[in-house]
Amino acid sequence: MIRKKILLLLAMSMVVIVGCSEDYLDTVPTDSISEEAALSSTENMDLILNGLHRMMYGQNVLEGATSSRSGESYFIPSFDAIGGNAIHSSPGNGWMTSDLKWTSHTNPSSTTSFNLWFQRYHFVETANTIINKVAESDFTETEDLNKILGQSYAYRAWAYLRLVTSFSRGYIYGTPSSDPGVPVLTEAGAPYEGGPRGTVEQVYVQMESDINAAVSYLQNASAADNKSNISLNAAYGIKARIALSKGDWATAAESAALARDGYPLLSESDWLSGFNSYDLSEVIWGGQVIDTETNYFQSYFYFIAFAFNGSLNRSNPKLISKELYDRIPDTDYRNQAWLPLAPNTNSAASNDQGGSYETDPNYDNEEDFWAAWSEIIEKYGATTAHNTHPYMNVKFQQKNPGSIDPDDVIYMRSAEMVLIEAEAKAMLNDVAGAQDALDVLGSARDSAFDKTAFTDQASLMDEIKWQRRVELWGEGFSYHDNLRWDEGIDQTNSGASFTLYGDGFIQDKPSVNDDWIHKIPQSEIDANPYMTDADQN
Repeated sequence: MIRKKILLLLAMSMVVIVGCSEDYLDTVPTDSISEEAALSSTENMDLILNGLHRMMYGQNVLEGATSSRSGESYFIPSFDAIGGNAIHSSPGNGWMTSDLKWTSHTNPSSTTSFNLWFQRYHFVETANTIINKVAESDFTETEDLNKILGQSYAYRAWAYLRLVTSFSRGYIYGTPSSDPGVPVLTEAGAPYEGGPRGTVEQVYVQMESDINAAVSYLQNASAADNKSNISLNAAYGIKARIALSKGDWATAAESAALARDGYPLLSESDWLSGFNSYDLSEVIWGGQVIDTETNYFQSYFYFIAFAFNGSLNRSNPKLISKELYDRIPDTDYRNQAWLPLAPNTNSAASNDQGGSYETDPNYDNEEDFWAAWSEIIEKYGATTAHNTHPYMNVKFQQKNPGSIDPDDVIYMRSAEMVLIEAEAKAMLNDVAGAQDALDVLGSARDSAFDKTAFTDQASLMDEIKWQRRVELWGEGFSYHDNLRWDEGIDQTNSGASFTLYGDGFIQDKPSVNDDWIHKIPQSEIDANPYMTDADQN
């Protein structure tokens, strides 16, 4: 954040370097772009926002941060590692092992918590700078200016949602009027000292004000340049997420319906195509990864896709819970996204059943064992150095499998919005409304889906939870879902290894277990004059 008086404008200058003309670069040193120049026009402010669009997925370029935890490319799979939904089959090269074991987010000195805090507050500070500059200047209101303001308010709301739902007790099961939230900062400029922790309620008041402002501006804005930008639909999606996280069910349902308008659900062939393009019909918001700015071995697909040619993947295909998968009906085409009978070819597999047909319970001879491996390698484009494992994921597939080429990162899909609408209506005890919303997704995925099988709130919520865990597997929702539902983790029958997972194997529910809350970075407490060790979670 603000710590160590790090200049926001250094990051701004990197954005301007990319987008401005050679004449501009010849007259302004790249390490001293003034705030006045960076904020002098809608065109330059748009360049600043382009920097945030790239920071959503790209390698961390902020001074004082590290590139090893880069934007949503890292935190989407990290949240599913902590939340227990995307199961690791072995330690691999060690990446994310501390997340699995619950020794990163519970450690105030961890890089994971530091970068989550530091990067999100960079989004806040950048949004503050644009919002406040426009407020104190005499810019003429135009559709382009409204687009910039709308996205700035939306980014600030999104960043605070990430922060307060990770570093504070959950709104629904907590006491938001007194529970400590995160610092609410709306000013811009030096000395970047930070501020005291507001209450959870105060953070939500700010988020709701921001996202309502975003919607208002974007309703009168020029069209988004592409899906990396925050469109009006994406702003409604952020509003739906905020409302869902606090139990404002009516707002969640209404906003989710508005968010998904115009984004039809995927066909079977598109759903099974690999989730590697933000051009898919139901992607509302996503990062179009530019080849020259990829994360390479800190990219999203490095952490999640089977065939990505990295050491974390070759020895550690990611798995779906056996319990979760075994509930998928034969009539639901999503069962093709995981391979329950893939041979366990990794001798270092954490379940101690890898490396041979003699230890793999699904095979009784060497020929069939290796033939199954060869078929998977060929079909999904992996290299001969890649291992396979029962219940492994092939939901995520590269456009160029077996390479380290970049692929797009998806932040928001209309399927999520359908499920928000269904959950909100179920919690309102609107059984018929929840059935109808659930049917939109269920019937699209399962030819035998019958919404009338769910006749009360309890059965509806059980189905909605299962649908979220399957439909959104690997997309970063399980940690915050468990917080909202006040549900713990028990990997006993999932296929996860206790040896690998340690403390992350079983965790009590969040309302009685503060280990769910990320520790505030100790470096922030040390540098922020408004915080002491007593403010630590």
